[in-house]
Amino acid sequence: MAKLSLLDLSIITEGGTAADALANTLDLAKHAERWGYHRYWVAEHHNLSGIASAATAVVIGHIAGGTSTMRVGSGGVMLPNHAPLIIAEQFGTLESLYPGRIDLGLGRAPGTDQQTSRALRRTLSSDPDDFPRDVIELQSYFQVQDPSRRVHAVPGVGLNVPIWILGSSLFGAQLAAALGLPYAFASHFAPAALMQAIDVYRDRFQPSEQLKESYLMLGFNVFGADSEERARYHKSSAQQSTLNLRRGRPGPLPPPIEDFEAQLSPPELHVLDEAHVCSATGTAQMLRTELEAFIERTGADELMVSSQIFDHEARLRSFEVAAQAMQVAGP
Repeated sequence: MAKLSLLDLSIITEGGTAADALANTLDLAKHAERWGYHRYWVAEHHNLSGIASAATAVVIGHIAGGTSTMRVGSGGVMLPNHAPLIIAEQFGTLESLYPGRIDLGLGRAPGTDQQTSRALRRTLSSDPDDFPRDVIELQSYFQVQDPSRRVHAVPGVGLNVPIWILGSSLFGAQLAAALGLPYAFASHFAPAALMQAIDVYRDRFQPSEQLKESYLMLGFNVFGADSEERARYHKSSAQQSTLNLRRGRPGPLPPPIEDFEAQLSPPELHVLDEAHVCSATGTAQMLRTELEAFIERTGADELMVSSQIFDHEARLRSFEVAAQAMQVAGP
């Protein structure tokens, strides 16, 4: 059975604050470690009032400092927003503080709107080759110190910080394969190119010092509860959030609504069906069936599950049910 990991967006709920979200993130991480989750990732997003993980490296330190064994990392850092040296220093610092536990997942999307991207970068001028070059430059800062080199990442030099390529298109799959890096596909929110990206990555993979064989992680949404009815009720918050985002009105995660799907039009249901193709809703047994089928279809080495649920206790239970489902499914 594939390894099980967790993606947390540090959700800010309606009526809640970023401080609440970050406290809930640490509480969830502590539970996830006890439940046997392999790694715990947070993602870089900007100018979104429902997500508290903009300062991604800081949040990773918050999580790693409150846990002891689980890997912690970024899913991901949006590298075009930063100089590679800055990211090398940040993650070199994290690796120095929490050795052997830090992952660096990299994406090339801005993680925000165009106006905010300009505020982050000062310019939107770019070259399609910038991202691959930046990844290679970033890798070089973690290599053993070269006396002839004038610029070094301190901390960072000589540290083994695993780099991942993230994506939802064929570009990321091709780059991860060419560089011999593990690949994480965002199938939990952009599943359209999933199977094609998997084929491209596996067919074109070139072994590297970091990775001898291809390694594939896939995103998957879970909405677990003690009954299918409660799971569907809690899922309605994520459904509302998806529709709000598509309408150009992102915001804090809204509270759940009873019988939400019955109130939707056919086009709205179609949007949700497309967005949540890679999802499972219900009890541990129901999640087990869906997770097994997804792993069988894709051959995923690891699943990174996400659960956008308004009530913190219900979200804890959802991730616990997912862990139970994977344990029931066997090794």
